Amino acid sequence: MEELPELGAEHAPGTHAAEHLSPAFPARAPWGTAANLRAWQEEALTAYFHNEPRDFLAAATPGAGKTTFALRLAAELRGRGTVDRIVVVAPTEHLKTQWANAASRAGIRLNPYFKNSDGYITRPYHGVALTYAQVIMKPDLHRRLVMEKKTLVILDEVHHGGDTLSWGDGIREAFDRAERRLSLTGTPFRSDTAPIPFVEYAPDKHGIRVSQTDYNYGYGRALKDGIVRPVIFMVYAGLMRWQTSTGDEMSARLGEGNTKDITSQAWRTALDPEGSWMSSVLNAANKRLSEVRLSVPDAGGLVIATDHATAKAYAAMLQKISGEPVALILSDDKQASDNIDKFSEGDSRWMVAVRMVSEGVDVPRLSVGVYATSSATPLFFAQAIGRFVRSRRRGETASVFIPNVPTLMALASEMEKERDHALDRQTADDGEGNAWSEEDAMMAAANKEERASDELTREFSFAALESDAHFDRALFDGGEFGGYADIDSEEELDFIGLPGILEPDQVKELLMQRQTRQAKRSAVKQGKTEHPAEISQAPEPLFRTLKEQRTLLNSLVGMYAKVSGEPHGMIHTELRRMCGGPAVPQASVTQLQARIAVLRKRLGAH
Repeated sequence: MEELPELGAEHAPGTHAAEHLSPAFPARAPWGTAANLRAWQEEALTAYFHNEPRDFLAAATPGAGKTTFALRLAAELRGRGTVDRIVVVAPTEHLKTQWANAASRAGIRLNPYFKNSDGYITRPYHGVALTYAQVIMKPDLHRRLVMEKKTLVILDEVHHGGDTLSWGDGIREAFDRAERRLSLTGTPFRSDTAPIPFVEYAPDKHGIRVSQTDYNYGYGRALKDGIVRPVIFMVYAGLMRWQTSTGDEMSARLGEGNTKDITSQAWRTALDPEGSWMSSVLNAANKRLSEVRLSVPDAGGLVIATDHATAKAYAAMLQKISGEPVALILSDDKQASDNIDKFSEGDSRWMVAVRMVSEGVDVPRLSVGVYATSSATPLFFAQAIGRFVRSRRRGETASVFIPNVPTLMALASEMEKERDHALDRQTADDGEGNAWSEEDAMMAAANKEERASDELTREFSFAALESDAHFDRALFDGGEFGGYADIDSEEELDFIGLPGILEPDQVKELLMQRQTRQAKRSAVKQGKTEHPAEISQAPEPLFRTLKEQRTLLNSLVGMYAKVSGEPHGMIHTELRRMCGGPAVPQASVTQLQARIAVLRKRLGAH
């Protein structure tokens, strides 16, 4: 290994180098403030030095600058003589190098190539960058290293410390004697109840033990501060047809509120590289990227795939669609880290990856994404979307294409929701109305869908037969805009052709204008008016239409209960059996109208 020269007296440990560290490292300094820390970083530092705790948990949305905050804190602690050694623990090998590069800008020398077999940290380095897997393989070694000198341990994406019981035990064994521990996360929650090492838990008002964050900087605040990009979710639906493991042929539309098993199989059919759905969505995403690149010439796109086989197929499809080479990032490829760096520093259009780019990896120019994976836990979704929100200048927007799947739609609509990690779970009622509405039930359902999908891959007789796609709606800032639009129609192009540089309020205004224009065109096509100008108002928002249909259905159920003597719940259950679909709170307008029609017919007979 190359020996590094000793630090001279003029570069004594301290905070001078950190003063010049970009608050948006690497290469994404915000507009006009490259020499200063961001307000939240100053605020978090103040909170830390108020009482200098041994353990400190900082949760900041992806793209906010957790690395800069941590390295500034490390430089301050070294300068004060509080610590002499820095140890960073990250989820992946690629992130080790990323941390070492960032640390060098702060005057901190980290060795990202340290191996357990090395046994000791060589003198030119102030510390090392490790992976969680590396630590738990030999916790006694790392325990000795942190006890040799006063050590600050930085646990990046600390929730990984709870991946398994043995991991948690290994992390505690290795670092419980460290002088200071700084835990960082962009998503301070897990989808399971595994405790996270060195995180404090306290009961909430319901008696559920939840994680206690010392400083929290969420997506909503970061968006208001202009530090992260607003995200527009382009939602696509369509009709799916497949053969089950028993040989039956089934069909279902995405977004129609089917059972969890049918939703999972329809979703899997949509993601099949041989079907039309993925081809149509990739074409739309490529058009969106072309529009963004008119304003942001180096904007890039990322497709997140479920496995290596589909990732390779998507890459081949995109290369044909875009006419340019596509970067393929596979976790078992020794060149994966170098390929990510090459893509990040270049200006090529597309990258396809499985999970490696879903967490922590910094590719600031990513502006367009395709969520083409069956992973649906809140943790994975938040980390994946976090790849697209890193802002370099005001006005940049992110566009992420997703299938109309209830779990994903719920997660997309809760982008600004801050979560804590709960060790205890309340038992959710699995009765009418609760299967999809309770957050814990949603998480459990997402995990069940993943396991169901894994089982299906082992059933050789399952086959995706046919799929098609259409634009369904755009989600932005908690609102829904637009509606059904055929592929390559003017209506679809209205939404995927939004300018690449827009302020959040401009995004909302344009989406509303596009919705109004779509309504006018639809009215003309249906013969409701001869001139588009005659339609001056956008259609009623979906939530309002749904509310009206639910109110009407409940009123009819009440009327029918009086004449039939049946309980309301029994009537709802019978309607679901006859018409299909989920409970009333999750049913679509079409499903509610079908139930209303049945009740009206029955009431007429009475």
